[in-house]
Amino acid sequence: MTPLRKRMLDAMVLRGFAQRTQETYLGAVIRMAQHHDCSPDLLSDEQVQAYLLYLLQTRHRSRSTVNLTSCAMRFLVCDVLGQTERRVQIPLGRSPQRLPELLSRAEIANLLGSLTSIKARTFLMTAYASGLRLSELCHLRGCDIDSAPDRMCIRVVQGKGAKDRYSLLTPDLLEQLRLYWRTCRVGARADDWVFTRRSDPSQPLDRGSGQYYYYTARSAAGITKEGGIHSLRHAFATHLLEAGVDLSGISKLMGHAQLSTTSRYLQMARPGHFAGDSALALLSQLPPAGAPKT
Repeated sequence: MTPLRKRMLDAMVLRGFAQRTQETYLGAVIRMAQHHDCSPDLLSDEQVQAYLLYLLQTRHRSRSTVNLTSCAMRFLVCDVLGQTERRVQIPLGRSPQRLPELLSRAEIANLLGSLTSIKARTFLMTAYASGLRLSELCHLRGCDIDSAPDRMCIRVVQGKGAKDRYSLLTPDLLEQLRLYWRTCRVGARADDWVFTRRSDPSQPLDRGSGQYYYYTARSAAGITKEGGIHSLRHAFATHLLEAGVDLSGISKLMGHAQLSTTSRYLQMARPGHFAGDSALALLSQLPPAGAPKT
C-alpha cells in the first residue's frame, strides 16, 4: 500500500466512511490515475476534468457515476492533500431526476413465485416485505430478527449513514424466515448471518449474489422493467404509501435522513389503490402468482 493510499484510507476511517464508500472512492481515484498514467497527487485540474469528460462522452457513464468520481477526487484533493482552493475546479453536474419503473403487486407475486430456491425466495421476500437495502440484507443476523409478539421487528444494525433503525417483520415474513432457517441454517447460532455465501458459510452473502437472485427471478417471471433488487425497496415504500401508511412512518422504516427523500414516492403512488387493516402486511396483499397485472 502506497503512503498516499494509506493517508486517504485513514482520512476516510476517521470520518466514519462506510467500507463500501471507502472502496468506491479508492477505486475511482485509482482508475483516474491509471488513465493518465500519473500518481493521483500529481493530477492537474485539467487532467481531472478531461477524465470526467471521458467518462461522460466516451464511456457513456451516468451523471451519478461521474459525480461519484468527482466526490472521490474532491475528497483526495481537499481533505487529504489540503488543496481546498481546487474544489471549484472539480465540478459536480446536476443529475437528471428520473422515477424508477415500479413493480406492480402481481409482478412481485410472479417474481417470488418463479424461484425454486428457498434461500433466494426468502432473500427477495425479505427485501420486499421489510424494505432493507441490499447491503443491510446481506449483513442481517439471526439475532436482528425480533419475533416477540409485542415487538415483531427487524433491527438494522449500522445501515446507511452508520445508523441503526427498525423495520417491519410481519407474520408472513416471519413464517418464511423460520422455514428457511429450519431448512437451510440447521445448527446456526442466533448471532450468525441469516444469508451466507455458499463457498464459505461463515461469511455473509455477497452483494453480487443478491443481485443475481433478483435478475434470475425477474427473467423467469418475464418482467422487462429496468432496475435491480433496489426495485423491491421502491415497491415497499410505494405500496405502503398506497395502503395509507403516512410518509413520516415510511421514512423511518426506510432509514431516510430527510423526509424529502421519501416524498418522491408521492409521485409514484396511486392514492387509495389498496387500503385496509393489514396495510403493513405487504406479502399477504400479493395476488396469487400468475395473476393478471394491474
